[in-house]
Amino acid sequence: MRNLFIFLTACVLAAGIPFLPKPLDFPTVEIPFPGWPSHFEGKSLKKLQLSEAEKRFYRNFPGHIAKFTDGKQVLIIRWVNRETRKLHSVKECFKSFGYQVRILPLWVDNEGKRWGSLKAIKNGEEALIHERIFDNDGKNFSDVSAWYWAARLGKTVAPWWAITTVKFRDFPSN
Repeated sequence: MRNLFIFLTACVLAAGIPFLPKPLDFPTVEIPFPGWPSHFEGKSLKKLQLSEAEKRFYRNFPGHIAKFTDGKQVLIIRWVNRETRKLHSVKECFKSFGYQVRILPLWVDNEGKRWGSLKAIKNGEEALIHERIFDNDGKNFSDVSAWYWAARLGKTVAPWWAITTVKFRDFPSN
């Protein structure tokens, strides 16, 4: 009898889930895009074309995306105007292109900003990658999941900048 009571209670609770209030939905505010930076860490940036695959991947992205180089590395800069699941971790992007990915410890730059860090390897090519997301109030996130939940819960507000740096290095294949 006790087990039947527990089972029926669980069924009633499960049946009520669709009637619970929806998660917080924050109003979408039109935020004007401020334009791309011309420099990164004191170096001039040159804009690069997105590949067709990148254009398809970024279709319907809530914000703007561009790719740059400073002569030593590639930068993918994303400006995001609302919380979204379309801001993917660079780890997942590299894995989808067939790279073996290894997470590295957090990297702290000369200004004390924390960056997610990883190494990606494919066909004799190695990439050292750093990624961070930040808002205009100085909140910094070294991983997309932490940013998403902070944004979803209203602990950080739009707009956000997501900057990914990629330094490629060729090495002999064995």
